[in-house]
Formats: sequence, structure tokens, C-alpha cells
Amino acid sequence: MKLTVAISGASGSNLGLSFVNKIPSNIEVFLVVSKSAKKALKLETGKNIKELLQDKDNITVLKDTDIGACIASGSFKVDKMIVIPCSMNTLAKFSVGISDSLITRAFTVMLKEKREIVIAPREMPLNSINLENMLKLSKLNVTIAPPILGYYSNVSSLEDMENFLIGKWFDMLKIDNNLYERWK
Repeated sequence: MKLTVAISGASGSNLGLSFVNKIPSNIEVFLVVSKSAKKALKLETGKNIKELLQDKDNITVLKDTDIGACIASGSFKVDKMIVIPCSMNTLAKFSVGISDSLITRAFTVMLKEKREIVIAPREMPLNSINLENMLKLSKLNVTIAPPILGYYSNVSSLEDMENFLIGKWFDMLKIDNNLYERWK
């Protein structure tokens, strides 16, 4: 499987990197991190991407400014795309077809090719514009999966919470995992 992972500039950029670090090595990953995500990551963790991203052979890091990268073309077959976290700015661009960065271009390509897309909007509370944009994308078969905790799970630490969320996103992308305790 080929998977595009985009991290846009919302709080929780480190969650996107944790997701990438847990992806099995048999999945080819194309990672794109926006300029705003890099800034949020530095503000929230005091670290940069290189310090938090594991060095794995299955990860190709692409620049968000490189709209000529492989994932910007429909002829380069990527199976699925996930955006963790998805800022409201990026979500709005997705909903109206703006393709001014590699993240938004890759999304547009995935949409036109009718490939699987999951976005994890990261905002609270949501306003009517956010909700309308999410509804519009949902009607286009984009899966809207914000980082919302399941309280039936044994969650006692930040790592447990992250594993629950990442496990749920893996489930949506059909990536086998045992990152969280399932309902019995």
C-alpha cells in the first residue's frame, strides 16, 4: 500500500508524527508537513520534525512547496491519504478545491481519482462554516475522523490516548493494529 500522510498547521502536529512512526514498514509513506505544522510542532513540543520522526526506509518526506512531487499527479498511484491534524484553513481549501500547496494538490488528486481520504479536523468548538465544509467533504466520500477519545477504552496516559486515536485511524485505513483495547 502507498499512503500519503499530511500534517497541517493545527494544534497536535505531534499526533501526526506519532501516527507516521507507528505505520508498519510494509506500507510506503509519503509525508508532507506544512510550514504552519512545523511551527506548531516547535511551539508545542520544543522539537522539530527530525527530532520526532523515526528514520525508517518506508518514509519519503516531501516539501509542501513542491507541487511537482510524485503525489501531485493522478498517474502516480497512491492508495490512500490521511491528514492529521487537519487545520480549518486546510479543510476550507479542500472543500472549495484550492490547490496552492502539495497537501491541497495531493488531496485534489485523490478526490478526482476517487481514492480513499481521511481527515482529522482539529478544532473546538466548531463554527457553522467548519461544519458546512465538513458536510460538503463528507458528501464527496471523505471520511471525517477528528481526534475524539473513546472512554470505554483503558486510557490512563497521553500515550494510551494517542494509541487509541491512531488505532482508530489505522482501522479506517485498513491497517492491522492492536494499539487499543477493543470493545468486548
